[in-house]
Amino acid sequence: MKHIVAGIIAHVDAGKTTLSEALLYRTGAVRKLGRVDNGDAFLDSDDLEKQRGITIFSHEASLQSHELQVDLLDTPGHVDFASQTEQVLSVLDYAILVVSATDGVQGYTRTLWRLLKRYSVPTFIFVNKMDVAGTDRNQVLTQLQDALSTGCIAFDGGDNAALPEMVYEDVAMQNDTVLDTYLETGDLTDDTVRQMIKRREVFPCYFGAALKVDGVDGLLAGLEQWTTEPQYGTDFGAQVFKISHDEKDVRLTWLRVTGGSLHIRDTILGDQKANQLRIYNGTRFTAVQEVTAGQVCAIPNLTDTHPGLGLGKSADAETPMMQPVLTYSVDTKDYDIQTCLKVFRELEDEDPQLHIAWSEHLQEIRVQIMGEVQLEILQQILHDRFNLDVGFGEGSILYRETITQAVEGVGHFEPLRHYSEVHLLMRPAPQGSGLTFDADCPVEVLGKNIQHQILTSLTAKEHLGVLTGSPITDMHVTLVTGRSSVVHTVGGDFREATWRALRQGLMMLREPGGDQLLEPWYRFRLEVGQDQIGRAMTDITRMSGTLDDPETTSEGTNTISGMTTLTGIAPVSEMQNYAQEVNAYTHGQGQLECLIDGYRPCHNAEAVVVAADYDPVGDLENTPGSVFCAHGAGYPVPWDDVPAMAHVAYRFTADELAAMTE
Repeated sequence: MKHIVAGIIAHVDAGKTTLSEALLYRTGAVRKLGRVDNGDAFLDSDDLEKQRGITIFSHEASLQSHELQVDLLDTPGHVDFASQTEQVLSVLDYAILVVSATDGVQGYTRTLWRLLKRYSVPTFIFVNKMDVAGTDRNQVLTQLQDALSTGCIAFDGGDNAALPEMVYEDVAMQNDTVLDTYLETGDLTDDTVRQMIKRREVFPCYFGAALKVDGVDGLLAGLEQWTTEPQYGTDFGAQVFKISHDEKDVRLTWLRVTGGSLHIRDTILGDQKANQLRIYNGTRFTAVQEVTAGQVCAIPNLTDTHPGLGLGKSADAETPMMQPVLTYSVDTKDYDIQTCLKVFRELEDEDPQLHIAWSEHLQEIRVQIMGEVQLEILQQILHDRFNLDVGFGEGSILYRETITQAVEGVGHFEPLRHYSEVHLLMRPAPQGSGLTFDADCPVEVLGKNIQHQILTSLTAKEHLGVLTGSPITDMHVTLVTGRSSVVHTVGGDFREATWRALRQGLMMLREPGGDQLLEPWYRFRLEVGQDQIGRAMTDITRMSGTLDDPETTSEGTNTISGMTTLTGIAPVSEMQNYAQEVNAYTHGQGQLECLIDGYRPCHNAEAVVVAADYDPVGDLENTPGSVFCAHGAGYPVPWDDVPAMAHVAYRFTADELAAMTE
């Protein structure tokens, strides 16, 4: 029997969970067809999900259709929980993208499409709500082809998998080599179609109404006919995609086995063993003795695991694209702050994108999130699960910092009976790439064990920039040289030297302007009346935004409704509350869609830096200075005096660093 892992993803309210219910019902996995609005959907089992009528957490179910076994992963549909959806994508064989026929391709649909491309997930499309009056199958299909891919092709064959004859040529046209063969032979094999789907050249589209279970059999038949089971290696490998806690507060590590097999009591991480293997179906699980390649399971009581972690032969997943852009302070009121911090750390463990920051100096907890809906859910979870009624301060923009020039930072740590020196080469990296660390240092200079300590220290904490104290990103950091002492170097010395070297390098660039402040930007889609275009364009300019060239966008003027669509990018800080303005000046007829589009240079960096009033030298938890020793005592040395006092010669000259930047 063929076995695949498939995920259902969609913009909120497209009918994703309703389709999941219909698939489970038609395959006999559930006896009764649950409904989201009735609060009895099989996969929306959490009380919060039932209250709100939306999927907040990812869930797993199992279904079988003839010769196809599917582990089905349902994902959140609201943009505020996009990071949880992204975590699931890394373990999917196929995705089912649900699009509402009444709403068409929306802004978040495009974001999901970019994520599917990033993780190379072959995708089937189910166009839902075709029973609503006024929906037009051909119109929706054309929009899918224009907005997503020309490879979006209708595969409807009633309730069987047969491909309509007229579709073969459309499929062949998505690949020149296949088209040549098709024109020569007039034949297109099913296996060729399967491979084109797997390579994301073709995206089979099915139409129906999940609430009425219409078109669901056709989708099931299509999945059975057009999917292929992955080939697995014999060595054990697995990918972690979720952390949760069960009703008894047991920590669960969810993973998909990508190679070999996993048995009870196998050692999988350090000296930790899999003492139980759970196969979940909704809220219920079965304990099994073995999980083989391709299966999804949950393991209780593991520590130090996190979404994206690769086990065995599997590499770690990519750094998530969906990152929080707002930060809020937590008002702990009358609660013990350390108790609150412990709770927030547990929630961060489940969702790493929550990013909990603790300031010892201010005795303050700050949380980073995607938006207001996530904040509301977070408050409810704190109340329901932990009996904490905490408040949150006013949200502010989460800035980041990077560098535009290469620099060699130096850190020296030599109090009495301690010794370490570290040189780090820091170079700008592509936008959105995050932080990468490596070593290019001879083992004769620093041994492998010491180099490992330094690289571990670089990943041990969130490093802050020197402009506003915001987290740094988009930087490639390389250990290039250093020095240790056989007599005086002890554990922790290289951690101190490493952290100081990073900050010292940033300070070296601060005055020449080599440090750069970044801010989150929205990609927006603004629909206004034709007589309001001037106002809208003026507003976008005022907000430091940029409009796309009308000729390069598939959007334009809708002659039927008399509305015009403008697209472009603008800073989150400027556009955050613009929806209310749009509603006012268009008298409720206009519509604004905003989606996070990553970080770009801050449009008003100087003003933000001044307002932050951050003192990088006074931030003692992230000091750029070093400690040297003379006359039997250690003494502090300011960051700008460190280069002249370093014990190891600089690896690179100013000209060489300048050449790296170019």
